[in-house]
Amino acid sequence: MTTDEVDDVLVRCRDAALTFGRGPTAVVAVHGASCEVRAGDRIAVTGPSGSGKSTVLHLMAGLERVTQGEVTWPALTGRVASHIGVVFQGPSLIPALNVAENTALPLVLAGVPESQATQQALAALGHVDAADLRHKVPDELSGGQSQRVAVARVLAMRPRLVLADEPTGQLDRATGQHVMDVLLAAVDDLGAALLVTTHDPSIARRLDQQWSMSDGRLTPAPRSTPRATGPTWTRENAS
Repeated sequence: MTTDEVDDVLVRCRDAALTFGRGPTAVVAVHGASCEVRAGDRIAVTGPSGSGKSTVLHLMAGLERVTQGEVTWPALTGRVASHIGVVFQGPSLIPALNVAENTALPLVLAGVPESQATQQALAALGHVDAADLRHKVPDELSGGQSQRVAVARVLAMRPRLVLADEPTGQLDRATGQHVMDVLLAAVDDLGAALLVTTHDPSIARRLDQQWSMSDGRLTPAPRSTPRATGPTWTRENAS
């Protein structure tokens, strides 16, 4: 494997497992997942509700820490969270803020000057065909509009990896397909990798790779696993 191939690994899981609780009441949410997401990847993780799809995504994002194994981000330097954007099932917009303010908020919290944050937010809203919504508050939005704004909020951070957790799960089929149109076009423009969890085969078919999840066990497309470098969460630093 070449150096370039190693350097484009955005996230790698090696026997990554997560167990909630201890003893006889412990619940294993993820069993020893091993996989890689590389620059340019378009991946769907399919499986029924409760199979562990969201938990694997949270491990990849660093939102949960493994109890066994490790998750590494070889190609991401500095603060990993600044390179990864997460689109959740629900848009989770703040009711008191308008669309532009909601989109700019993560940038402001990251220390970006307000004027620059606003510019990046408006550009991201333009990417998802939602610039005309910038003065509206969340209660004035449809479900599809809210999810497009949630996508824009992630894109405004200009991440290298977008992780979308059932982004169409609460939408009707036509609206969900439109949200996917917007999401795919936006990550193409951004040059970001994309991993989407979904139980909808029509959504999964739109991505290049399809991985499956069942009872906490992930089955990705086979890949070799080179030596990891860069930031990492391991069992030791998870305690």
